[in-house]
Amino acid sequence: MLKREGFSSRLGFLLISAGCAIGLGNVWRFPYIVGKYGGAAFVLVYLLFLVILGLPVMVMEFAVGRASQRSIAKSFQVLEPKGSKWHIYSWFGIAGNYLLMMFYTTVAGWLLLYCVKMLRGDFVGLDAAGVGEQFGALMGRPWLMAAYMAVVVVIGMLVCSRGLQNGVEKVNKVMMLCLLFVMVVLVLRSVTLPGAGAGLEFYLKPNFHSLVYDAQGKMILGETVYAAMGQAFFTLSLGIGALAIFGSYIGKEHGLTGEAIRVSLLDTFVAFMAGLIIFPACFAFGVTPDQGPSLIFVTLPNVFNAMPGGGRLWGFLFFVFMAFAALSTVIAVFENILSFAIDKWGWSRKKAAAVNLAAILVLSMPCVLGLNLWAGVQPLGPGSSIMDLEDFLISDNLLPLGSLIYLLFCVSRRGWGWDSFCREANTGSGAAFPAWARGYVTWVLPLIVLFIFIAGYWNKFGAMLFG
Repeated sequence: MLKREGFSSRLGFLLISAGCAIGLGNVWRFPYIVGKYGGAAFVLVYLLFLVILGLPVMVMEFAVGRASQRSIAKSFQVLEPKGSKWHIYSWFGIAGNYLLMMFYTTVAGWLLLYCVKMLRGDFVGLDAAGVGEQFGALMGRPWLMAAYMAVVVVIGMLVCSRGLQNGVEKVNKVMMLCLLFVMVVLVLRSVTLPGAGAGLEFYLKPNFHSLVYDAQGKMILGETVYAAMGQAFFTLSLGIGALAIFGSYIGKEHGLTGEAIRVSLLDTFVAFMAGLIIFPACFAFGVTPDQGPSLIFVTLPNVFNAMPGGGRLWGFLFFVFMAFAALSTVIAVFENILSFAIDKWGWSRKKAAAVNLAAILVLSMPCVLGLNLWAGVQPLGPGSSIMDLEDFLISDNLLPLGSLIYLLFCVSRRGWGWDSFCREANTGSGAAFPAWARGYVTWVLPLIVLFIFIAGYWNKFGAMLFG
């Protein structure tokens, strides 16, 4: 068997693992929910849940990958007891990777298009309604969206086809370092705008009242806690083997708990800095920071329009930052998809890239068409789209259930087992996975993950079923 390729440096592993975790949810969802639920007070709650929820599962994914030296295609098979069926999950895990890319590539395409639109000055002279109409018009142009989606897929597959060190690692290093540089430049510009202080206060000053009560005085502590749990859990893309693959490429020099902490800190740093870009800029120009696509594609172009002294340049840099965040995730997930075909069927990397290039182009089209020609398909009720269904299947189903599988596999005697997991996780220098946490990750954490799964369904369908 050919020797498995590995990262050329520890920095490469940390940056690409963080790149997988750093995505659009960090940049447009994290700042919004931080502002909504009490600013810095919410960040403290979020960090607590990141440590007690996200970190243990990330260490487990890394450990399964490194011990098996395989992608999700074969990792359970290599480690599971003879006759057990843990490996069946590999098909669901890889399905999660495809589902994620079926809509993520479309949104990444929007970001590339907006880089072009900012450079061309398409928003110059438009009022808020005019900027909104630009995004609405894009939703009605399926072939333009498909073209930019295809550019994203081609870029991602070309990078991955060049191999781990010469493609994935090399490109991600450059892209992530550029992302961090552009982000710092944008933060410095945003916080020095006249009137930015109000945005900084909103974002950074702990407001424990907003943590517990909304503007109407209604208690929302349960909603706040669930939002913090959900963000901490989903931000790291856990449960579908997207991080385990990078565990399979690293050596035994460093313990995995310390590596997971570093990846989580970098992920949180980018999310937090995104808020330092968005809130001061929005408050400086009296714009409400809305959630979701409208924040990125409607609200912020308005802000850059109003920005004196090179607003087009700052807008272009912001969308470059966003595009790098999206492409880093695309490349990381594509690497997992290609590795599945290489491990499972013995394909060459070039063949895996060619086949999956065609497959993902086709699989991404329902999302594109669901926003216009197939808008009548509303799978989750009136107003929903095919993209909403794809997001629901991955975010509310495969991520939590997959994380539960990894958890149980690493603690159960019928799986890989606690001793084997700890031996792998603690091999190398650095922080060890705490022995005292065994009871917590065996009995408490699976219940929390199950709660997140059930709460996701309740939030989606509770009102529909029970009024």
